[in-house]
Amino acid sequence: MNEAQLPDSAYINSIIGEGTRFNGELDLNGLLRIDGDFCGTVRTKGKVLVGKNGRAECTVYAGTVVVGGIVKGNIFAEEKVVILSTGVVLGNVASPRFIVEEGVILNGNCRIVAQQPAAQQSHHRGSAVQAGAASPAAQQPLVAASTASHG
Repeated sequence: MNEAQLPDSAYINSIIGEGTRFNGELDLNGLLRIDGDFCGTVRTKGKVLVGKNGRAECTVYAGTVVVGGIVKGNIFAEEKVVILSTGVVLGNVASPRFIVEEGVILNGNCRIVAQQPAAQQSHHRGSAVQAGAASPAAQQPLVAASTASHG
């Protein structure tokens, strides 16, 4: 089976391991897992996973984003964003689906945007949020949250 036949989520392209620091831009197909420190921009049609010990100061354009660590920056997802109970997001989120577990820290605006048909997604790589922002209703933040869990 050649690489073109594999779905994006079938393999992990990149791992920024614990104890590793990386600054720059990552453009990839597939999955990126961040367990160390990353600063820059990520673009993928696949998934971005920020592990419990991961810290990312970046802008993320992805199909799906799962945050278990800290993200300082904006997240633009074409499918969904999941913030786990250990997650911290200091920035804005735009996605068709947004799942937040109890106990997260979220400081930013959240917009639920229309999901584009698959044909348009491949034509407008990384621009699902821009297409959703065209209508005035989509520009209004649906949730502005600052939630802190005090244990």
